[in-house]
Amino acid sequence: MTKVETLSVVNIGIDTHQELVVYMREDCHICVAEGFTASSRLAIKHNHKEIIATLNVVSGDMLDRGQIGLSKVALLRLNVQAGDQVLVKHSPIVHSLSAVRKKIFAEELTDDEIHAIVYDINSHRYRDIEIASFLSVCAGNRLNLDEIISLTKAMVDCGRSLSWTNQQKVYDKHCIGGLPGNRTTPIVVSIVSAAGLIIPKTSSRAITSPAGTADTMECLTHVNLEIGDIKRVVAETGGCLAWGGAVNLSPADDLLIRIEKALNLDGEGQLIASVLSKKIAAGSTDILIDIPVGATAKVRSQAQAQHLLELFSQVAKACNINVKCVITDGSKPIGQGIGPMEEARDILAVLNRTAEAPQDLRERALFLAANLIDMADNAGFEQALTKATQLLDNGQALAQFKRILTAQGGIKTLTQAKFSHTERAKTAGKIISIDNRKLARLARLAGAPENPEAGLRLCANVGDTVSVAQPLFTLLSQSNGERDYALNYYHHNTDIFIIEE
Repeated sequence: MTKVETLSVVNIGIDTHQELVVYMREDCHICVAEGFTASSRLAIKHNHKEIIATLNVVSGDMLDRGQIGLSKVALLRLNVQAGDQVLVKHSPIVHSLSAVRKKIFAEELTDDEIHAIVYDINSHRYRDIEIASFLSVCAGNRLNLDEIISLTKAMVDCGRSLSWTNQQKVYDKHCIGGLPGNRTTPIVVSIVSAAGLIIPKTSSRAITSPAGTADTMECLTHVNLEIGDIKRVVAETGGCLAWGGAVNLSPADDLLIRIEKALNLDGEGQLIASVLSKKIAAGSTDILIDIPVGATAKVRSQAQAQHLLELFSQVAKACNINVKCVITDGSKPIGQGIGPMEEARDILAVLNRTAEAPQDLRERALFLAANLIDMADNAGFEQALTKATQLLDNGQALAQFKRILTAQGGIKTLTQAKFSHTERAKTAGKIISIDNRKLARLARLAGAPENPEAGLRLCANVGDTVSVAQPLFTLLSQSNGERDYALNYYHHNTDIFIIEE
């Protein structure tokens, strides 16, 4: 531009989620002078803040020629109100996109190139389609070890980090995922913090699953904690169960996760960088990684699991943290509830030691807690398992869980879904398999995790013998439309439950 031009802000009232979008008239003097067209990338500046946004061109009387409409997220990021004057110009050239194109042609990226890509993504200089290109070209094991290490470090560098007392061991755990209902983290945190370990757990929301730990914990307490609140909760209780996205820990990861969720994509290199960058940013020193293996889990073979284990160990070593990986059974769903609210019910049942508590969730949580305690005590797994079991069975883990919830802002009351439908077995026999991926999709089609009450509750699992008309699961939704949509999927996927007569 040869001169500075300003436009008056209008709150256009459009929710574009996290993508920054602005709206201008096709006959706006700036559009005409600068040759802006639909999908042009513009730099919008107000005071000392600047955003890069995508232009949508409008006609008619929606806007005056001297106005610019901003989507909700654009208003928020630029910190402007209706009537404010903003500067409008061409966006700067995003040089790191050439590195993305380089990767498309299967060339290795340098450390500087990866840092530049992550910096520009974190600065909201990439369109969603450009982020999708980067994620897609990195999927399918296309990142080598050096690239994964660089990606991990770049994602840590772009955000804030938590720091703890010098020489203090800080523990964490993460599950690779792929098992519906596998909500062990809140139970593990309760047990190991009751054992005296420091475990400031910051978790993600769901990417491709019906619930993430943060989604489930939000049904029970407040998870959008600031860094000061996390430190206070940990000082009071030794643990916390917060949403990592609220405290700007590895914020580029949250931008990537949003697109991964839309693509239903979770590449190996991105997965490792995502997990470890969040743990490093949270100040963790000793991390347990759970890798479930099963025919329909995220990791499908022992060979793939071993490869992932080795990559985690190598990247962790390069980042100066201690990681222990355990390869576990991922052949079937865990627990009974699938979806945020239903998984929260299972957590409470296990901690309260009720008769109906899912034993597979209890046993898995105890196994993981024992591994963490053993990492700290180094007295052997069996002794650690005994200690973990005692803490759960004598009520100390439950008391600790309540302390954490209270410190995070109080304990919420669980709510029920508006609509439910029970599906029953068509034949009698033994359930020999359940498709984890399709079961997870069924729960998502019912509305989980966006509607926390949505999902399903299993009435039978692999290994159970069922009779004709015996309940298999109850589908839960907040609308008739979502219920029917999910049921239509189920009736067209009759192989979700395989019953051998």
